Amino acid sequence: MKLSSKLFTLVLASAAFGFVGCKESGIVETNSPPATVDTHDDHDEHAGHAHPTEGPHHGGLIELGNEEYHAELVHDEDSGSVTIYVLNAAATEQIPIESTEVAINVKHDGKPEQFKLAASPDANDPQGKSSRFVSADAELGEHLDEEGADPKLVLTINGKSFRGTITHDHDHEGHDHE
Repeated sequence: MKLSSKLFTLVLASAAFGFVGCKESGIVETNSPPATVDTHDDHDEHAGHAHPTEGPHHGGLIELGNEEYHAELVHDEDSGSVTIYVLNAAATEQIPIESTEVAINVKHDGKPEQFKLAASPDANDPQGKSSRFVSADAELGEHLDEEGADPKLVLTINGKSFRGTITHDHDHEGHDHE
């Protein structure tokens, strides 16, 4: 009984430490993800703890790694633009990274397709780094809504590759989705 109690305490402490601000989104971290590999890992153990409902720019959150970082996706449906913000582990502050672009991989008509989002540094980002990445390609925004698109964000932070599953929320306040 004593061993079970210690194990439960260890699991509970790990959960409390590791699950700050995550979103159930099925993220898998890889060392060097190929552009078309599909990975999915359900986070059933996340049930029962609080998650932020959106990022600081009111976009959907994307878990990166073991919640080492988050990204936020903001889709402007009027212009068709898609913006990715790289955020800290708590999903509260932007983190500038050295990448000049990030990628979103989607499936369209059963075939993989990749969209690049170019660095568009915020005023507070240091020279040579960006916490914001933008695509004005309206096709990307359309694909995010398609059934079976399975969109994934792929980026590198401090020399480490991350892949995060994008869950595009159709219940944003003020939007009319059918």
